[in-house]
Amino acid sequence: MGEQGQRRFRFGVVGESIRDREQLLREARRAEELGYSTLLLRDHFVREPFGEQLAPMVALTAAAAATSTLRVGTMVLDNDYRHPAVLAKEAATLDVLSEGRFELGIGAGWLREEYEQAGFPFDPPGVRVDRLEESIQVIKRLLSGSPTKFQGSHYSLDGLESFPLPVQRPRPPILIGAGSKRMLGLAGREADVVNILPKALPDGTISEELSERSPETIARKIGWVREAAGERFDQVELSAFTTVVIGHDATALADRIAAERGWDGQGARLLEMPSMLLGPVERIADQLQERRERFGLSYYVVSDELLETAAPVVERLAGH
Repeated sequence: MGEQGQRRFRFGVVGESIRDREQLLREARRAEELGYSTLLLRDHFVREPFGEQLAPMVALTAAAAATSTLRVGTMVLDNDYRHPAVLAKEAATLDVLSEGRFELGIGAGWLREEYEQAGFPFDPPGVRVDRLEESIQVIKRLLSGSPTKFQGSHYSLDGLESFPLPVQRPRPPILIGAGSKRMLGLAGREADVVNILPKALPDGTISEELSERSPETIARKIGWVREAAGERFDQVELSAFTTVVIGHDATALADRIAAERGWDGQGARLLEMPSMLLGPVERIADQLQERRERFGLSYYVVSDELLETAAPVVERLAGH
């Protein structure tokens, strides 16, 4: 895989259980102690499917102030909830306040129920992706510090110059979460980090199909990123959410998780899924290295419910 296969491992934790200041600061400091690269927050107004959420940009500012090396990021902001001129200013400000530790994760939006409850129009997928594509162009130009003139179908700027300039140059890394061919192509062309996801469905949900998580599907999706990225593919960091369960018997763990998730009898398939890390720490470490060689995946993200569980894996592999 060339340089892509040799990218160093890093690990992020999504603060899904964070509900107040004490939890936020405690979890940020603990993640830093354990060697995680990044504390990430989601971007939702509604309780389901991830639980109540703090506003990500504000909360991440507090987390950055409470730590010194931990990076902070969004996983991911819904582009439809903020104008790119507003978001670029907030991203640059957070990068300044964190002394260059911010990572901007963004996506096209997918949760229909949330749009409806908040009174946002839930446009067809193609329109939302079109809007995201324009937004990323605007954000990149504004974060570069150049006066920005832009005329698109969804956004129009006339010479806007944003303040402040971010610490990271040319800008904070942009992560795009993507599951469909078009979104993965956009991510390949524009993102510094691509988080490989199951596809979002037109009804406003995420696919629960096992096939969306199979090694063959993940390889195909990464192929779409590679094709779109072209010569810059080796500069793209590939990421995935993962479930980590440490125990002596990987097969028994896979069978149990398959039953819990309604995938009865599919334990053997779970063992092969890049998003599943099951068994002894040594087995998981070997798996991660094999999957880095095969797929190029090097940045793994866990829910904060697994912050302590995954810590031995982080200790073993982070930075290697």
